[in-house]
Amino acid sequence: MLQTDKYYLTEVDKHPQSIYCYNNEMRELLIDSHSHKKHQFLYTEGGIVFVETASKTYYLPARHFMWIPAGIVHSIRTNREDAIMFNLYFPVEENEGDFYREEGIYPVDDLLLKLMNYSKNFETELFPADDKFVIALTIKRILSEKTTLQLPLALPVAKSERLNTILDFLHTEDGDNLTYGALVRKFGFTERTLHRIFKKELEMSFAQYHTILKMIRAIELLLEKRFSVGEIASEVGYSSIATFSNTFHKFTGKRPSEYFAE
Repeated sequence: MLQTDKYYLTEVDKHPQSIYCYNNEMRELLIDSHSHKKHQFLYTEGGIVFVETASKTYYLPARHFMWIPAGIVHSIRTNREDAIMFNLYFPVEENEGDFYREEGIYPVDDLLLKLMNYSKNFETELFPADDKFVIALTIKRILSEKTTLQLPLALPVAKSERLNTILDFLHTEDGDNLTYGALVRKFGFTERTLHRIFKKELEMSFAQYHTILKMIRAIELLLEKRFSVGEIASEVGYSSIATFSNTFHKFTGKRPSEYFAE
């Protein structure tokens, strides 16, 4: 059951024309499903964060933000209660572009990071008459111009219990290096039947789903800064560091080694 003393339930939408700002620890491992009448700009530091909507589970890596349009029901899960969450909630405006109507994950460039750092000390709520309201609104306005690369780090949600069981296994460490043939044998499917189930329920193949899952796992290991790129490649099922690096770059726009520098 949702708790009614949470700011994201009681405060964000209280004044329709304001920009609501939140920069603090999450203080809970799971924020239950909810929605806002305002758009949400979500950026986190210091933890692994997943955002789940009705159709997909998104992974939010370091130095990236998620845009959640008004009205989208979502939950937020992290591995650390002390993970820092920076949120800006924007009122919906007339004649907004397509960017603002679609959920997605995007990289944060240096300009956006500087604006975010400047705005972290803003008052909790900004109104149109406030000088800082314009600065906060500038962040929203530049997003559609500055963020052209949407990361495909989202996994669709299964509709059936039988596929959920398989996906739950894939999310364990035992599932990292599992081949498609071994998977169908383990769960008693034929290759053709399981392929059809993946395409019907998830609208992607096993290979596509498993690759995204491997990239998410790789980012988690990279952010721990305890393993070499070669060790991580092997851990998530790649015998070739070059193939792993190229696949990682395709999904994130960065080479694995760049995550060590952040």
